[in-house]
Amino acid sequence: MYMDFHTHGKLAKKLPFSTVYTDWLFREAKDAGLDALCLTEHFNTLQFEDLYRYILSAGERVGDSIVLENGLRVFPGMETDICEGGHILCVGPAEAILELNRCLDPYKEKDKFLPFSKLMDLFEEYPVIVGAGHPFRKGEHMYIPQLPKEQLGRLHFIDLNGKDVALDKERTERLTCQMARNLGIPAVAGSDTHQAVQYGCIRTRFERDMSRIEEIYDAMKKGQYTIDVLPEAAFHVRTAGLLKRSLKEIYALGGDYVSVLVAGESI
Repeated sequence: MYMDFHTHGKLAKKLPFSTVYTDWLFREAKDAGLDALCLTEHFNTLQFEDLYRYILSAGERVGDSIVLENGLRVFPGMETDICEGGHILCVGPAEAILELNRCLDPYKEKDKFLPFSKLMDLFEEYPVIVGAGHPFRKGEHMYIPQLPKEQLGRLHFIDLNGKDVALDKERTERLTCQMARNLGIPAVAGSDTHQAVQYGCIRTRFERDMSRIEEIYDAMKKGQYTIDVLPEAAFHVRTAGLLKRSLKEIYALGGDYVSVLVAGESI
């Protein structure tokens, strides 16, 4: 089972949710060779609940996943900012993710983000696994490795992030794997894509198909997976960045960026 642990279903947080765009993403994810993905949408994105309600209506519940018509398995998740700086991923059943998102309503503005310890207190009340998202991305995310080790030990995994691997593979792999070893937790791969070009630049390969988070976490702890990085990952990430900027500019100018992507497809 080829799986991506860090993906998004919208082009950008402040843009409205589009069913057509999300459907396009999931078609492209399957075509890129993925069997499953974690939809770790930003916790303060516009129409967070609308996105997840749509996915629930578009697929069949199998375990903790939602299996879409094309066979892609979607595991609900969320990416949450912490006040120290950085992003924390969680993945679990849809009901848990939706309830957690509602619990975080008072903390979605930049000056109100929860500290890591308080966020973990909340997450530990729900059946989710929790990871550090791109902890070595230069900027505010670099604060995550500086948190106390006893706090970081509450994490279940580290995100070996495709965007960062593409920019500096040696540094990202070295620092991420070292952090995982120090904490005694697995590092798994996520592309961090908001647009389809980035799918497949990095992916986690499990030995068998799974539909429950506890199964996946057990396989992670046992090391029953490998990580594949495309030789062309840097090209994919650069192209994806250019595409995202272009589509956002189309929207800012009043255009329909979704129609640009799906022109000629049967919707």
